[in-house]
Amino acid sequence: MAAKTLPGVDTQFSPSTATPWVYLPFEGAKLIAERVAQIPARSEYEVTTLFHHDRFRLETGRSIGPVDVAFETYGTLSPDRDNVVLVCHALTGDSHVASHGGRESSLGWWEPVVGPRRPLDTNKYFVLCANVLGGCYGTTGPGSANPATGAPYGPDFPTVTIKDMVRLQREFLLSLGIDRLFAVLGGSMGGMQALEWAATFPDSVDNTIVIAAPGRIRAQAIAFNEVQRKAIESDPDWKGGRYEASAGPARGLALARMVGMITYQSEESMERKFGSKRLGNKTMVGPGDKVKISQYLHYQGEKLVRRFDANSYLTLLRANDLFDLSRPGCDYYGALERIKARALVVGVSSDILYPPHQQRELVSDLFEKGKSARYVEIQSPLGHDAFLLDFVHMGRAIREFLKERRWVPVTAGATRHAAKT
Repeated sequence: MAAKTLPGVDTQFSPSTATPWVYLPFEGAKLIAERVAQIPARSEYEVTTLFHHDRFRLETGRSIGPVDVAFETYGTLSPDRDNVVLVCHALTGDSHVASHGGRESSLGWWEPVVGPRRPLDTNKYFVLCANVLGGCYGTTGPGSANPATGAPYGPDFPTVTIKDMVRLQREFLLSLGIDRLFAVLGGSMGGMQALEWAATFPDSVDNTIVIAAPGRIRAQAIAFNEVQRKAIESDPDWKGGRYEASAGPARGLALARMVGMITYQSEESMERKFGSKRLGNKTMVGPGDKVKISQYLHYQGEKLVRRFDANSYLTLLRANDLFDLSRPGCDYYGALERIKARALVVGVSSDILYPPHQQRELVSDLFEKGKSARYVEIQSPLGHDAFLLDFVHMGRAIREFLKERRWVPVTAGATRHAAKT
């Protein structure tokens, strides 16, 4: 059976002779870091802004309050409020997507993407990023005080969904007088939010960019998350989630992160990183390489323990597990039918967490519903983490898509015809 050809598919984002280092994980990551490091150091830290909500009703029917949302802004809001771009972060991210033009020293997690003359050009766009509900970087989460007890919510923090995160983002945007987004985008869990925005608030989104994320969660991703959950809950210091802030399940959280880091890599990136040797036609991993792999995973685990809360980690894993655009009275395809925004869906060729066939399927489903969509596949060995590392090709895809303001709907009939050619 011939492979299905999707109209609007762009696979031209491949290794460039001008920037070959982008696809060499060691050299590439090093050069990217060096280029970012050339940005002058900032001397003053920009404090995040808080939005306060007295009581917020969750998708489960339970209410929580008060709720605070930590967010940061970049650029200037236009008089017509038509230049707003919302960036959504991934699992352990925060609102600090970029530095603030000379007012701080801390670089953001998408520094080369957001700023003057960058893909999300702050001379043109008003860019916002908010920490998600359930997080631990300023927005209300399990580590926040439960007004009923005065103690942290801990394991009593309610189940939240991707849709809850998006609905709360909508509330804080309305508080700023913003009722429409020129674009919403993100990678991984951020991509899920971007897609949810387009389906839940179809009249409020012009463009959505879904990067390295599925249209709905799959069993394999849930299985990876289950192993991470059990790693945390099996730690003797877990104590049912009622641990002291300074004495939580450090070993369990570190182990969970180690599992997660494996899913963010690819076979090729792991081989290149840890110095595999070739002997004849076989690739051999020596004792020294095994030590390097072990050290890398332990370092990543310990690094997360120093900056993240275990209860928040579990809360957000659960939100990922529940991700599905379906809702009461509206199945998955019905939700896609609601979308009015132009869509760019980006897959990474070596992603093992959310493989690119899931993004291709999403675009195919959008086509079947007559939606305007484009698929771009980044040819990279960096795995799922390419959305955080391959700034050159990711940035190019974003920049070129947002420049195209044309609306070109694709009918289901035309999609089927094109698939046959």
